[in-house]
Amino acid sequence: MNSNRIAVMTDSCSDVPQNLLERFHIYQLSLSINYKDRSYRDRVDITPEEVYENLVKEIPHTSLPSIGEIRETIEKIIADGYNQIVIPVISSGLSGTFKTIQMVCNEFDNIKTAVIDTKNIALGSGFLAVYAAQLVEKNVGFEEVVKKVQDKIPSSHIYYCLHTLQYLIKGGRLGRVEGIIGSLLNIKPIIACDKDGIYYTVHKVRGRKQSINKLMEIVQDQVRDKKNYYLTVCHGYAQEEADEVKRIMQPYIDKAAIFMEGQISPALGVHTGPGLIGIGYLDLDD
Repeated sequence: MNSNRIAVMTDSCSDVPQNLLERFHIYQLSLSINYKDRSYRDRVDITPEEVYENLVKEIPHTSLPSIGEIRETIEKIIADGYNQIVIPVISSGLSGTFKTIQMVCNEFDNIKTAVIDTKNIALGSGFLAVYAAQLVEKNVGFEEVVKKVQDKIPSSHIYYCLHTLQYLIKGGRLGRVEGIIGSLLNIKPIIACDKDGIYYTVHKVRGRKQSINKLMEIVQDQVRDKKNYYLTVCHGYAQEEADEVKRIMQPYIDKAAIFMEGQISPALGVHTGPGLIGIGYLDLDD
């Protein structure tokens, strides 16, 4: 354990891959996927594949980590010998997760906590949890870890293109993305989170292939001269296309301090539908 006894905790929609959760001992809270007849904990009781395969039959609702689970996880962290927790979580502009965790943290006076609103989603948020864990590993003190992570929020970026906007529209998660007209014209917006942590359209591109090409171009342009960065290629039920993106992005992957890949969380997939491709990076250059 680090000599400062700082734990890092995040939520399942921050998409930190399993190997990095284990490597950095990051604690994870699960959001819930709720069907008519039962609920599942995101990534614990249900896989992304199962959620996507079931979308044809039923689009489930998602809900925040339960207050009970947040309490239990904090109690476990205390029992594991930590006395401080840094908690980067997904955008408060898209989820009530931040407020709920903050509320539960306030019940504990025997552990110091800092809940950080990353203003981002998926690995755009998860990057900051991994960054926090790397700082902790280097024995950086609590206040400094919190400050450094907060300072890096504007340096974390993730861009998506979707196969269809219908799931964002149905879930009321459209934010500042104009949807209906675009889907008629085969317009595929490139979507990211703005500085308030709300979805907006970065670019409008016609057609699937062009949208994926544009996505790669945006990130390539931004990381080309960077010396130190994390990189991700993620997808929602679009493995073949993600593999092709990875092949093209390989020179940038090779230069990345950490490369993260995989399916986005089921709780996010419900709102984006199958066919999402995402590319993101955290700029670590100072």
